[in-house]
Amino acid sequence: MNNSSERHSVVAGSRKVLGMRIGMHLNYAGGFAETVTELADYEKAGLDIVSVPEAYSFDAVSQLGFIAARTERLEIASGIFQLYSRTPALTAMTAAGLDYVSGGRFTLGIGASGPQVIEGWHGVPYDAPVGRTRELIEICRMVWRRERVQYAGKYYTIPLPPDQGTGLGKPLKLINHPVRERIPVMVAALGPKNVALAAELAEGWQPIFYYPEKAALAWAEPLAAGRARRDPSLGPLDVMAAAPLAIGDDVSGYLDLARPFFALYIGGMGPHRDKGHNFYYELAVRFGFAGVAAKIQDAYLAGRKDEAAGLVPAELLEGTSLIGPQSLVAERIAAMKESGVSTLNVTPLAATHADRVRLIEQVRDLAA
Repeated sequence: MNNSSERHSVVAGSRKVLGMRIGMHLNYAGGFAETVTELADYEKAGLDIVSVPEAYSFDAVSQLGFIAARTERLEIASGIFQLYSRTPALTAMTAAGLDYVSGGRFTLGIGASGPQVIEGWHGVPYDAPVGRTRELIEICRMVWRRERVQYAGKYYTIPLPPDQGTGLGKPLKLINHPVRERIPVMVAALGPKNVALAAELAEGWQPIFYYPEKAALAWAEPLAAGRARRDPSLGPLDVMAAAPLAIGDDVSGYLDLARPFFALYIGGMGPHRDKGHNFYYELAVRFGFAGVAAKIQDAYLAGRKDEAAGLVPAELLEGTSLIGPQSLVAERIAAMKESGVSTLNVTPLAATHADRVRLIEQVRDLAA
């Protein structure tokens, strides 16, 4: 076995991947009703799961409920609910409600987001994302089991202690009976500690910028550490990777569409590297792009966004995408599968809706 395959097997863990679910992220920026109408065609084409993000646009809950009413088999997921925007109990209630209206088709995607959104939009401190993730998951599972919630954590204490409130709080349990007492939890995580936590506690893990040949450089050790503490009843960890998708002999131009996205995240989503954490910048460094990542960040923070986008390495764009002739896309899907990916979230890139539906059909067949 060559070194590359050895790295892949470490990321995949002990799970043998036989096939992949095909998913997609729903664009929340506009045209939502039209996009949901199109989802029926994607569902017929073989789409398995759709995720709705929640940044600082419309909330994801109302959109997920709308999707649940307009689809029959399609799984739905929050991609993601931010840890700090809801209490743990409300997060659990919301997940149970979405699971109910969808007939047991909901996955609770959670993540820390970043200080720009949490402190800038929600006005609450961005603190202890790893510890809060653990406690939130534990509380949610208590709620879904309809236990009376009594929880004394470092970050959440339920009921609120008398010296912090009126003293009238008492342990309560969820009034309704959930469709499932174990709703799948997916954690969006990049840093080693949070990735280890996802591998230990969650049903699924969602990275960003998933480059299968380099994934082990960033995540093999924390995934192994988390899996060593994992409860077998959780089953294998569902690795949910995302990639833009275009299949054809003349589609390479689509690669450049991702340049502003990479430049924004590596360059602008966090403070300068000398002042603290930009998780995406740090990931690029772990992937081996330290020098160019520094140039991207310097250009972006200086307001030269086009220059920053132009600096994004072609290797990074190509390694994290499914863009090219069918034979190349098939190779990239095989690399994803070998590295442990079990759910492939694609963004189909084509001029017409019919062509995008065909892309879903093609990637479904290639990933089977």
